Amino acid sequence: MPHFAPVRVRGGRRALHRLVAHRRRALAAGLAVTAAALVAAGPHPGSGGPDARRARGHPVADPVGERHGTRLVAAPVRIADAGTVRLLRPGDRVDVVATGAGGTGDASVIARGVRVTKVPEPEADPAAGGALVVVSVPRATAHRLVGAGTTERLAVTLC
Repeated sequence: MPHFAPVRVRGGRRALHRLVAHRRRALAAGLAVTAAALVAAGPHPGSGGPDARRARGHPVADPVGERHGTRLVAAPVRIADAGTVRLLRPGDRVDVVATGAGGTGDASVIARGVRVTKVPEPEADPAAGGALVVVSVPRATAHRLVGAGTTERLAVTLC
């Protein structure tokens, strides 16, 4: 095989610089087109979509009570101590605790951190025993509250 002299390419540095410059422009143009497509495809205010009423941005802006799959119901609960109920206001968070019918036995928490939605006026009849409070709880917890209210004395603690 015969011996060849090395091949030298002139202007290689300039061609490399030109290639890099064009790549930067192509990348910038691609990013601009992608951003425009994302803005055009996103939800528009007033379009009536499911997320139209929700604030855009950080997910913490979502209301805490609106978890998917959890439906809250208003459950009336008769609390044994009417004086405790007078301390409550709508919007307060309480734990509902059940004790034995005679005040004996262990106390158990039936509902934790539930929101008080209404505190009706106390009844004039002292024989009614206790006072009524309406709390907002999931449906399963409402069933437990009703069951415990028929057999045990209920009390609340402020959270």
